[in-house]
Amino acid sequence: MDDRFNTAAGWVLFAGIVALGSSIVSGMYFKADKHPHIEEAGYALEGAAEEGGAEAGPDLGTLLASADAAAGEKVFAKCSACHTINQGGANGIGPNLFGVAGTAIGKHAAGFAYSSALSGHGENWTWENLDHWLANPRGFADGTKMSFAGLSKAEDRANLLAYLKANGGGPDFPAPAAPAAEEEAPAAEEGDAVEAAAEAPADEAEAAAAN
Repeated sequence: MDDRFNTAAGWVLFAGIVALGSSIVSGMYFKADKHPHIEEAGYALEGAAEEGGAEAGPDLGTLLASADAAAGEKVFAKCSACHTINQGGANGIGPNLFGVAGTAIGKHAAGFAYSSALSGHGENWTWENLDHWLANPRGFADGTKMSFAGLSKAEDRANLLAYLKANGGGPDFPAPAAPAAEEEAPAAEEGDAVEAAAEAPADEAEAAAAN
């Protein structure tokens, strides 16, 4: 009895080993435990990469053409804790800003200890450079000591620039950008018109023959 039981148990164990081995071999062969490799993730959306972020607003010249120095004075209130703007005004935490537009960057206010990020920047304070600086001081001059985060609204920056010009002058504002030219009519339409003109005499000849 024990011999038969042991023999049967051995065959059952052998069959289990064979079944397990077959499963492993088939899995390796067919790669059943792996996800299929996807060459492309979904469909490409035409125009999605071209759209990017929000549409660009008016250019600086257009904004400055309608800028309001009185409104800029209110914006300058955010700067007055560190800067003076009256002629001959003293330097504070930041330099006096009277007549800063058009001067060399980092060299305008005598006696003020500019950071090397500004004193070694080069170029002049053009209206474009001032606009960039006011939007993101650290982005314009990485390493500047000025902790002000910047003015995010382009209209506020334009009004502040108009206020700076009213207090010390500066170069002329840049001209507004010219409007984009209208697109020409598609060439296909011109081709259709030429083709129609070429076919017209043939149609007239057929009509004459029919009469």
